Amino acid sequence: MRTIDVIGVPSSMGGFAPGQERAPAALRRAGLIDRLTEAGVVARDRGDGELRRWFPDRGHPFAQHVDAVRDVALETAMRVTAADGDLALVLGGDCTVELGTLAGLQARGPGRVGLVYVDLHADMNAPSTVPWGALDSMGMAHALGDDLADPVLVKAFARSPLLQPDDLWLFGHGEGQEHERERIAALGIGRTPVEEVAADPTGSAEQALEAFAGDVDHLAVHLDVDVIDFVDLPLQENVGRNEGLSFDATMAALGVLLAHPAAASFTICELNPDHDPDGTQVPRFVEGLVGALTAR
Repeated sequence: MRTIDVIGVPSSMGGFAPGQERAPAALRRAGLIDRLTEAGVVARDRGDGELRRWFPDRGHPFAQHVDAVRDVALETAMRVTAADGDLALVLGGDCTVELGTLAGLQARGPGRVGLVYVDLHADMNAPSTVPWGALDSMGMAHALGDDLADPVLVKAFARSPLLQPDDLWLFGHGEGQEHERERIAALGIGRTPVEEVAADPTGSAEQALEAFAGDVDHLAVHLDVDVIDFVDLPLQENVGRNEGLSFDATMAALGVLLAHPAAASFTICELNPDHDPDGTQVPRFVEGLVGALTAR
């Protein structure tokens, strides 16, 4: 039986606006723990961290709430390190939560940690390259130690940078900002474009794992819900319409990624339950998650 430790991180401090901090509670209310148990998983609910809700940070306009984002990541790292199940299921929260998941896996001991980043965006912006100051669009720049990243966040962890370029694979990736495209090319980061995933969800996931995960000891899988077309599943914080993947394609690909023997964490981010128009979409999302987590 697979043992899953469920870790809630109700924070939107790295986001563009509040909402994502409500996701862990919404997923539990929709029956995530019970559904996992019914599917034959040993699901251990490790509870939520401190609730942190976004508000404008006028003191750090281009790296909003950088101190709070750092604190959330460090707390998450400690909780992931302490989890001793087969998989740490981290319920965010905005995308900067992944920094804590990565640091937590690395602190467990030796071995290479690799990240498959299932996201329409690479999140490789920096405070000086975009005007909006939302750190959830900059998480991977900070994980990679970009020269333009904020040192408060880059140097917060025992390992700096958290990732080397060959430790990251972008999956379901779109075009992004010019600075991001330049950095991806310069660093040689592997990627599976969103069009390839849409055409063959399971085959593209298998190919990504074959290219990337052969010598990974601990595989982290990150899901930004904005990779799913908002018209198909209206839950994402970034309401991209008629872009991204279908819900079914996303879950099919995740089923392959999470079945990998090295899969050690799965972080879910950017789900805003306030966008659920009639209360049916969070339960639908939970049903898909349970299917992906038990597909092995």
